[in-house]
Amino acid sequence: MERLSTKRRGGPASATAAFAARHCVSIVYYALIPLILTIWLVILHLTRQAWPTSSQSHSGDPCSGRYIYMHDLPSRFNADILRDCRALSPWTDMCLFLSNSGLGPPLPENHRHGWYATNQFSLDLIFHNRMKQYPCLTPNSSLASAVFVPFYAGLDIGHHLWTGSNVSARDASGLDLARWLTSRPEWAAMGGRDHFFVAGRITWDFRRQTEAESDWGSKLLLLPAIANMTALVIESSPWHANDVGVPYPSYFHPGSDAEVAAWQGRARWRRRPWLFSFVGGARPNRTDDIREMLMSQCRASARCALVECRKSDPTCHSPERVMRVFERSVFCLQPQGDSYTRRSAFDSMVAGCVPVFFHPGSAYVQYRWHLPRHYSEYSVFIPEEEVRQGRVRVEEVLMGFGESQVRRMRERVVGLIPGLIYGDPKRRMESMKDAFDVAVEGIIERVANRMRKGEDGEEENTLTLNSDGKNQWEHFFSMAMPGK
Repeated sequence: MERLSTKRRGGPASATAAFAARHCVSIVYYALIPLILTIWLVILHLTRQAWPTSSQSHSGDPCSGRYIYMHDLPSRFNADILRDCRALSPWTDMCLFLSNSGLGPPLPENHRHGWYATNQFSLDLIFHNRMKQYPCLTPNSSLASAVFVPFYAGLDIGHHLWTGSNVSARDASGLDLARWLTSRPEWAAMGGRDHFFVAGRITWDFRRQTEAESDWGSKLLLLPAIANMTALVIESSPWHANDVGVPYPSYFHPGSDAEVAAWQGRARWRRRPWLFSFVGGARPNRTDDIREMLMSQCRASARCALVECRKSDPTCHSPERVMRVFERSVFCLQPQGDSYTRRSAFDSMVAGCVPVFFHPGSAYVQYRWHLPRHYSEYSVFIPEEEVRQGRVRVEEVLMGFGESQVRRMRERVVGLIPGLIYGDPKRRMESMKDAFDVAVEGIIERVANRMRKGEDGEEENTLTLNSDGKNQWEHFFSMAMPGK
């Protein structure tokens, strides 16, 4: 190399020494580059860990597009309602059932872990406690994809429904909430269209049509401000788009993937000696009810297990007894309850039993985020009019399914179990998505769609949401009115 030519002053020895010195410096310099880069990357990683919510644009941010802002409501909208738990139901000790973060008392120690005597109307509290553990909560509402309002709407209306409360008392909390929310800066972003809350009862408890004292429920979901929000209810309205059906709470609240997988294995391989079963009671005050007919058919069949519910008999209130029957049945009959839906449908599916529905309002137009669109994958549908007119016998219909068909339906039901249960708020499943996770994902997608469509964008009611995109269920609701 010209720079190291022996023609330079100092001669060959000096040049050799200079070469060696420079070569040594180069080796040290290039050896330090990986170390410097490593230190820089470690510092960058630690900085990102220290500021996980600084921006949704970071490609490595696991919460990008998933942030939820949760309002810190005045205690009168939630905690104070729990303090008055003895007034929430005239028949049930709700103080007991709202223990353990809303899961209720654990089932006996000799029972399987993760099982609780959960009340069907406890979702307000369960969902709130799950949200407190949500990994992508943010104190910065501008980063949020949705805004959660922890108002215990279902528990609030519950203590008014059978106590003779006038309409003013029934509506007071909803009107108060609307005033509070609309005064907040978070409301201004989308006028509440990015807000959601849980009302853990059926939609008809919040859709009073008149101001008559004899009319049922409150008008919470009809208030203009609240109607902009999304309500998660255990039974939604087929005619309205501002509520979405989510699963009833069941008895199973696992805290790990392993607990879910173990239960799925049990449900999959459990011996099922009964072809079908029915757990419920007759509704003699309803002329259109088919329960008595189903119970008669069950009594007449050697392949059917019947658990008849009577007011004087606590059998149907025993989770162990109910789940034992479902676990030993291939098909579980699920006619309408006091309304379109029944908690029993979810208890039976959690047990690995294929549900048999008789009205689309019991599932198919309800739980669009949690159940498959193609209902025949996981259930059997027998129109209740066919039963009422005596044109079909349930046993004959069910016997008509081949072994491979039954196996596929049962496997589909078992696969649905994680998304139908609410995990233990005090623990956390590693990777499985439960009903809470599915609902939050649905809300985030719903808010994103609202943003794309703008204020004038219309949302479909659930009567259009079926397997072939047609209004195949509409005639089942043609005689009904969107009110109770």
